[in-house]
Amino acid sequence: MAKALDGVRILDFTHVQSGPTCTQLLAWLGADVIKWKGRGAGHHPRAAARHSDVDSLYFTMLNHNKRSITLDAKSAKGKQVLERLVKRCDVLVENFAPGALDRMGFTWERIQALNPRMIVAFRQGFRSGPVRGLQGL
Repeated sequence: MAKALDGVRILDFTHVQSGPTCTQLLAWLGADVIKWKGRGAGHHPRAAARHSDVDSLYFTMLNHNKRSITLDAKSAKGKQVLERLVKRCDVLVENFAPGALDRMGFTWERIQALNPRMIVAFRQGFRSGPVRGLQGL
């Protein structure tokens, strides 16, 4: 049986709760979700309640039904792989602190140059007011 998002490929740059929940729902609807994990990034739920050298149950619950790749986005080789993924994916979902994706070298302009069809979805906690710029998880 076909699902609503069959054939849609999503690059998942999310962490903690809201972002992984969003991309998990998209995966349940049939999207091919590729979860990026930064090398040594310390994804909070990945380490929470961890009793051995494997991902925690919390991380697994938020990220099952996804494929994953671990890359150092600061290295030249890591950036090359991420560029290839941007070219091949339809949607990029991120929930970093404001400007984090830009600092990685993946500004809106760069993403559009690599893939003009790319949809970028972001969930940021605080875009205005006295707590503007703080990260929402």
